[in-house]
Amino acid sequence: MKLTILNQFYPPDYAATGQLLEELSIELSKKELDVQIFAGQPGYAFDQDLAPAQEVCQGVLIRRTRTSRLWPQRLRGRAIAGILYCLRAIIKLRLKRRLGDLILVTTEPPYLMVVAYILHLLYKKPYICLIYDLYPDVAVKLGVAKEKDAIVKLWRWLNHLTWQKAEAIIVLSEGMAKVVADKEPALAGKIEVVHNWADGVLIQPRAKTDNWFAQRHGLDQTFTVLYSGNMGRCHDLETVMAAARLLNQEAVRFVFIGAGAKAPICRDFVQCHQLTNCLFLPFQPKQVLPFSLTACDLSLVSILPQVEGLVVPSKFYGCLAAGTAIAAICAPHSYLRGIIAEAQCGAAIDNGDGEELAQFILELKNDPQQATAMGHRGRRYFEENFTLDTIVNQYRSVIAKVSDQQPAQSRTKKSHCYPDSQPL
Repeated sequence: MKLTILNQFYPPDYAATGQLLEELSIELSKKELDVQIFAGQPGYAFDQDLAPAQEVCQGVLIRRTRTSRLWPQRLRGRAIAGILYCLRAIIKLRLKRRLGDLILVTTEPPYLMVVAYILHLLYKKPYICLIYDLYPDVAVKLGVAKEKDAIVKLWRWLNHLTWQKAEAIIVLSEGMAKVVADKEPALAGKIEVVHNWADGVLIQPRAKTDNWFAQRHGLDQTFTVLYSGNMGRCHDLETVMAAARLLNQEAVRFVFIGAGAKAPICRDFVQCHQLTNCLFLPFQPKQVLPFSLTACDLSLVSILPQVEGLVVPSKFYGCLAAGTAIAAICAPHSYLRGIIAEAQCGAAIDNGDGEELAQFILELKNDPQQATAMGHRGRRYFEENFTLDTIVNQYRSVIAKVSDQQPAQSRTKKSHCYPDSQPL
């Protein structure tokens, strides 16, 4: 079977969706699938100008469009780049021989699923929707759009069409499954919950005394609290900064690795309150993650209550793999609380309660054995539930189920060669 995956971001871009899909596509290509990726040039978080327009990497054919990279850190620029990417996808994938047997389409950009719907109308190609973020709900909850706006109504109508024609709808948490099912009760049977994952072979627990990253940044001699990943509008950084302010006189170091809309807000907060316990670092290359994610005593994960069930923090799974204690800043109904309670790997903190977070940090600082034990339990839970191999098998099950539902004549003969090898 030939599987075409549509997602705007892909390495060398550091965006989490691209990193995850790289791992997924490589593993699927080892499982009797021909996988091709249709992506854009690095445009969100990257450290090089251009990637090859076409290349084969570890058995996966990667095609990249020449979409716009104007103002990649601004909403308007990213929206323009996303629209151009979608248009390019329709143009280049209009050739039926390029499509393969099945399309896996994501919500990066949020309106990308419409492309799969159009290709389905043209060629009756089956597709699976993989929902990373649930739009337009996220935009409405964050105040970027209003429920009565015409664009929101149009978006909901397009979601209805694309979900209705999809063979399956993959969501990342039980909470997200409930939100989608409540919106479309007739489609409940199509919804599959498949969690994100982390590469547990690449990312393993590591003592700070044996960690060059921790030593380089002076983190091996002090209790370190780490926030690694996107610092975006959906994340609760305000509670983290409140705790950092309360602990400014303690021997605690807060490290922020990444970027996003709230990164400059956090830096301004540090400057305004003259905090000396915060360190800001850029996104790290994938080969550095085994060291950066383990250069701490406590990992932070946060999500605003209004977007619970609409987005899922992928960094959570990397924290579990790293074997560190975890503090999740989230709503009372967050799925994160259930996992943390079952794994006994940390604590859930109410949004806005910087004092509670500060107290938990001091508790672990004063009892390092407790922090270590939480990390060990988290790693064990990760190995039982969220390894790459475990999740890939779940994706394979969904793909196999969809494949079995397709008429035999609609599935092309397996081939390891793509008939059209021209760059996109």
